[in-house]
Parts: sequence; structure tokens; C-alpha cells
Amino acid sequence: MGKSSSSVLAWLITTCLLLIITVSASNYDYEGSLNRRFLLGNGLASTPPMGWNSWNHFNCMIDEKIIKETADALVSTGLAKLGYNYVNIDDCWAEINRDDKGALVPKKSTFPSGMKALSDYVHSKGLKIGIYSDAGLFTCSKKQPGSLGHEELDAKTFASWGIDYLKYDNCNNDGSRPTLRYPVMTRALMKTGRPIFFSLCEWGDLHPALWGYTVGNSWRTTNDISDTWESMVSRADENEVYADYARPGGWNDPDMLEVGNGGMTKNEYIVHFSIWAMSKAPLLIGCDVTNITKDTMEIIANKEVIQVNQDKLGVQAKKVRMEGDWEVWAGPLSNYRIVVLLLNRGSLRTAITAHWDDIGITPATSVVARDLWEHKTLETSFTGNLTATIESHGCKMFLLEPVS
Repeated sequence: MGKSSSSVLAWLITTCLLLIITVSASNYDYEGSLNRRFLLGNGLASTPPMGWNSWNHFNCMIDEKIIKETADALVSTGLAKLGYNYVNIDDCWAEINRDDKGALVPKKSTFPSGMKALSDYVHSKGLKIGIYSDAGLFTCSKKQPGSLGHEELDAKTFASWGIDYLKYDNCNNDGSRPTLRYPVMTRALMKTGRPIFFSLCEWGDLHPALWGYTVGNSWRTTNDISDTWESMVSRADENEVYADYARPGGWNDPDMLEVGNGGMTKNEYIVHFSIWAMSKAPLLIGCDVTNITKDTMEIIANKEVIQVNQDKLGVQAKKVRMEGDWEVWAGPLSNYRIVVLLLNRGSLRTAITAHWDDIGITPATSVVARDLWEHKTLETSFTGNLTATIESHGCKMFLLEPVS
């Protein structure tokens, strides 16, 4: 065999080996846990989701009339135009028993028209609809079945109804790890061919921020929130620990908004909304939007704060300074801007200073500061630091832009 023949043989052997490696790799990408991110190629959540969820205000007292009226209200109040486009049904929507084919059945007494008709109604308003299930034998209320062992059938059912969002809880499970149970639903959702936002609600079990990005579009980092200052700030603290793991396509979730439910003051709700926005948390309204107050609308309809949450850079803000009862939070935004929160957790009014070297600005840089709650740009530029006096349980939120 001549030199040219040897070269051809070597080329053939190399080509065959490359083909074998390529096929093996492609099979591994499909099946392998290291590449499970391909199973979540649903193209959703480039920014955090916005919408409404029934649980915080209504708990189990839900029916199709409430869902339709909420969809109507999101449109009529202008909230839908601001981005609040998910109408999410939480626990207690299904009968306790599945049908003779094993499928989930909407509760006849509260959802007599069925979920497909309700989905069509919500979609007719230009909105999206979400539903709730559980990676266990029963949901948290124990009033309806969970999806454990029925993942493929339930995913097909949700897709056939036109569901756009699935909140997936962690109650009454079999004791196995959520890292084993949740990816089963991920694969089932992907098999349907319908893009469905997948919200992991396993309350921070096994630190889902460390593995959630390959499985879902958001993951709860905390236990359930309640409508108190102490609960809200503690959830913010727990969520902030995982700031580095949030990114476009997958977001840390410190639970839904309590703004408007009456347990906190207006200033405290402003703090709540500000932290959730800059933390790139899902902005899911938890109050009754059919009976919304002016104060609540001023908070949840703040376009400038919403824009921080929806900024395309997708970087979660962090605490950069803490002294006693005051804190400075900061995070980068697109176009070289920075959002800063001065937070007073104490009982007395106090002055708080954000220093450039804490928030990631070079000391000599001058910035223009815009107050996102007062909706005004401060008259002078700032170099080195910015100071403001903050009321008890209050905050100031600034957008800083370098002077060109």
C-alpha cells in the first residue's frame, strides 16, 4: 500500500471514529443529566415572569368566576400592558379522584366549564394561564391528587388545555429527593411540544438554585411568605444568598407578592416590591386585583421599578453593605447603569450612604441619580457616594447612570 492509500485509510478511520463520537455525544446530550438543560429549551423566561396567582389572597376559595374576573381586571386596570400577563390558578382546582383514564378532573362545583374553556377565555384577553400541581401523591391542601407517577399524562392534559405555566409543589411526596422527582416533569412537559413555564416550588429543599437551571424556569429559594414585615425581609435575606445563580431563562423565587393584602404599611410594601424587582424575582401579584386600592396600584404599576426587574442584562442585585439596621443593595443593569436600594430595617429614621467602591463604580465617576419612587432625576450629579435619609421600614431606590 502506497503513501496515498495509507492517508486515505487513516482519513476513513478518523472519520468513522468522529462519527461514532458525535452520535454518542448527541445521544448523551439527550439522555445525560449533565446536559439536561437541552430538555428545558422552551425559550421562556428571558426576563422574570409577571402576572397574578390566586393563593395569597384566595387560598382554596377559588372558582372560574374569580379567574375570569381577574383576567378582566388585569386588562381594565392596565396591569396587563405593564407585563402582568400570567393568570395562575393555585391549589384546590381539581377533584380528589382522577377519571377512569387516570386524568385530572377540574372540580365540577367550582370549574364547571372545564379548564380548556377557561384557558380559551384567558387567552382571548391576550393573557396566559397557569395551573398548579405537586411532585407528590397529593397537593399541599390534600384536596386534589399530585402528579407523582402521572407526570406524562398530566403534562399532556395541561398542554391539551392550553396551559402556559405550571407551579409544581413538593407536599406529600414519597421521601425521594426533589432532584429525582422534578426532572421527570421537566421531560414530560418538553415531550408535549407546548412551551410551558416550569416553576419549581420545593421551598429551597436541597438548594434548588444550585441545580434548578437545568430543570425549571424558576425555583423557590424559601419557605412560603406571609403578609408581615418579618416574613418578607427574611425571605429577601434567604433569596439574596443565591444571587449569583439567577440568569435569563432561570430565576430565584422568594415567593409571590403580598402587596395589597393589608398586613404591611405602604412603605413596607414599597420595600417589598423594590427588593423583589431588583432581585429579578417573579412579580406575581397576590392580592385581589378586582378590588385594588390606589396605593397598591401606585406600587405594582411603577413602570420604572418594573423596568429594573425586566432589564435584559438579568443580573440579580445583592447586599453590598450592612451596618446595624441599614443596608445598601446594588446590581448592574444594561447600558452601564446601576440600581441602588438604601434600606432602613430599623425603627428610627436614619441617613444611609452608598459608596461607589461598594456598588461597583470607580471613585472618580460622576453619575446622574434618578429616584424611582419619586419619579424624578436629582438636580446635581454625584461623585464618590450618595446619601439619603430613610424612614423606618422604608427605602430609597435610585437608578445611577454615568455622566458621559
